[in-house]
Amino acid sequence: MADPSSYRPAPGQIPLDPGVYRFRDAGGRVIYVGKAKSLRPRLSSYFQDIAALHPRTARMVRTGASVEWTVVANEVEALQLEYSWIKEYDPRFNVRYRDDKSYPFLAVTLGDTFPRAQVMRGTKRKGTRYFGPYSHAWAIRETLDLLLRVFPVRTCSSGVFARAQQSGRPCLLGYIDKCSAPCVGRVTEQAHRDIALDFCDFMAGNTTRFVRRTEAAMRAAAAELEFERAATLRDDLQALSKALEKNAVVLGDATDADVFALVDDELEAAVQVFHVRGGRVRGQRGWVVERGHEDVAGLVEHLLQQVYGDQPPESIPKEVLVPVLPSDPEGMTAWLTSHRGSAVALRVPQRGDKRALMETVRKNAEQSLARHKLTRAGDLTARSLALSELHTALGLAEAPLRIECFDVSHVQGTQMVASMVVFEDGLARPTEYRRFVIRSGVPAADDLVATGAIEETPGSVVDDTAAMREVLTRRFRRLLQATLVGEGESGEGAPVEGTPASPIDPATGKARKFAYPPNLVVVDGGLPQVNAAAAVLADLGVTGIHVVGLAKRLEEVWLPGDPYPVVLPRSSEGLYLLQRVRDEAHRFAITFHRKRRSAAMTASVLDGIPGLGATRQAALLAHFGSVRKLRAATRDQVQQVPGIGPRLADTILAALQADPGSSGVPAAVNVTTGEVLD
Repeated sequence: MADPSSYRPAPGQIPLDPGVYRFRDAGGRVIYVGKAKSLRPRLSSYFQDIAALHPRTARMVRTGASVEWTVVANEVEALQLEYSWIKEYDPRFNVRYRDDKSYPFLAVTLGDTFPRAQVMRGTKRKGTRYFGPYSHAWAIRETLDLLLRVFPVRTCSSGVFARAQQSGRPCLLGYIDKCSAPCVGRVTEQAHRDIALDFCDFMAGNTTRFVRRTEAAMRAAAAELEFERAATLRDDLQALSKALEKNAVVLGDATDADVFALVDDELEAAVQVFHVRGGRVRGQRGWVVERGHEDVAGLVEHLLQQVYGDQPPESIPKEVLVPVLPSDPEGMTAWLTSHRGSAVALRVPQRGDKRALMETVRKNAEQSLARHKLTRAGDLTARSLALSELHTALGLAEAPLRIECFDVSHVQGTQMVASMVVFEDGLARPTEYRRFVIRSGVPAADDLVATGAIEETPGSVVDDTAAMREVLTRRFRRLLQATLVGEGESGEGAPVEGTPASPIDPATGKARKFAYPPNLVVVDGGLPQVNAAAAVLADLGVTGIHVVGLAKRLEEVWLPGDPYPVVLPRSSEGLYLLQRVRDEAHRFAITFHRKRRSAAMTASVLDGIPGLGATRQAALLAHFGSVRKLRAATRDQVQQVPGIGPRLADTILAALQADPGSSGVPAAVNVTTGEVLD
């Protein structure tokens, strides 16, 4: 670790203006991003007596090797730049809010031709409207089941929708009037979209007009003696009322607010937020964060940045209630206002209903932190112990802060792929994961045996070892290319003569891919795989990186050239960490392999037609229903599909007439055998 005084800026060099600063490590990677109203006093605070700093801050400045800053005009610009850099660089020492559990959302896919309402988790998608989050998926399904009486929006999957289109018969929900059945043309595309938009308005809190409209329609039907229709509308009104009862009224009808509460201790903090729309609690969400050198005001500031930074303007409420004002309340209020496009009030509630609701949210945060500490008790200690055990047991020069693990997946040599997963400080870094497709140029088994990289072993280990050798060659060749520049760079994996370069690409300002070397490489396998991996590093001239293998049968740890494995105790935290790394690499590899195998088994016969992309393929199949009907169509009929001109229509029909398939469903071919699948 570096001495902070070795890269401390000269006195008077740091400006007094507001700005954003970045600490980088010896490899050029950004490890911390911060902002300040005045850069000089803020940056000077990092280079005081190291013993007076918070332990995490002290570790950060020791890990750093340089500091740089950018001056901006005001605090709002500093907030915007700080947020964009945190999103771009994902610095390891910045606060990271992670969900204390996976919360489901009610999503409406407005980007689809026929919008669909469904339960969704995970990353939010463009063109989809989200409501929630909810505590349980069953709560979403109950609410959705009630509201489908009034808003019969589509809820079926794409496969069910396509089958209904082809058969001309709707699903069960269409028969019981809980779906408007756009799949069979009961309503037009625009009429169905209007239903979906009304459903979104109701979920967004604009409930009064729908209740009044339904009640007025019910009274009008009764006055005209249409009692059956009046009874149906009465049931719709009851469904709306019941759906509204499921959301507790906590504030005035016109109140739109997000209420945050935070509970912390010396190591961690738990955050809860209630989303109040139209005076009702529409959703709840929670996060847990490891405490660093940030105080509570700093935690609140970064929380608001992460919660609202990626949200559309309509998702930001008029009022944001927090337990403590952020360190720069004026700048944060201006940032939220500019992002929303209208005024946002940021305040701490002092009395009344809002203060009472804040207490309720705080109690939820207390319970969340207690649950988290029970489930992850000793996690920080266990990670530190695991790295320390590996440092000692494997004879490493230092603790393996960055571990990369490689695994190969295939079925009898077909669709061979590999994965690389990365763990830093004992935690997975999914953004650093990489996938490899094994190319045809895998070294032959005889070549590997002849060079002494592996021993002649019966079975498929030779294939796996050859694939592992290719993957490691590609990965560490990219490392050399990212860190060395010069005319001697051959691109064939040989050591090159050149000048050390920064892992940051000067053209883009972003990190080069594969630019950071690991401390430890783990391969899934025994001695043959380990020897092959060590041979790759030796051939490339890569030094300072240790290689081990973890064999599945007895969970033995193999070192290159050592005929006997290292046997770690079953209760060892170091062994447990290696197992987690290996299992994650295996999961990542087999998921990729299944995806490629599935795509290879059912490739559409339309794929090879020039000028016919995925969008036009979907339009053709939606128009005709199947490849068989498309094959029987005339040129003029094909041209009726949007985006299909005369020349492309001729190309499509010529390709389909030359193809032997004639099934009644969209045709597919087996890429391996060329057989047409019905």
